[in-house]
Formats: sequence, C-alpha cells, structure tokens
Amino acid sequence: MQSPVKGRRYGRIGLPRGLVVVWQGSGDRIVSRVATLGLGGLFIEVTEPAASGEVVKLYFKVPNGEVRARATVRDSHPGKGMGVEFTAMGPEDRARLNQLLVKLLGPAPGA
Repeated sequence: MQSPVKGRRYGRIGLPRGLVVVWQGSGDRIVSRVATLGLGGLFIEVTEPAASGEVVKLYFKVPNGEVRARATVRDSHPGKGMGVEFTAMGPEDRARLNQLLVKLLGPAPGA
C-alpha cells in the first residue's frame, strides 16, 4: 500500500480504471468517480464537491458486494473533488472494502 501521508492513518491507492460512488450530502444523490481509495477514506472526483466538514453518505459496489458508509469531507476543491474520511461503516462493509484492498495491494505489512 502506498505509505500514509503525514496526518493520514491509512495509505491510499489510485484507481486508474475507476470506481463509481453514489454520494449524498445535504442535496441530491450524485454519481462520481473515485480517484483514490483506502481503508480510511477516498477522494471523489466531482466539479461541485460538498464543503469541508459536511457529512456525506456513500454507496459503492465492490466485486464481493456493496459498501455503505458515512464520511466527513476533509478537503474540498471546487472543480476537482473532495477527500472524505470514513466515520461510520458496518463490519460487513468494512470486511468487503478490506477484501478489495487486499486483492489490489496484497496483505498489509504485519498482517
């Protein structure tokens, strides 16, 4: 896995082929592309991102099912996208996300 950036607990991996996420903040549901993904969060490409600090609901499909989570927007860049940190996710969703990351990256060091 890519090494964590200062202040980031988990590394992230770029997804060149992309992954689609449905997200909803205070407005309508929006379908966007995920640029990077990790156990701690993801970066969503969207021209009109939610504001920093806003809570969003996320839904995306992975090969072994679906992942639903709540997240907080940590970085918002109009015209580019937003970085979100997962704040709530069920154990089954976390297991599916972890399984995808292990498939993409191999097991985490020490695992």
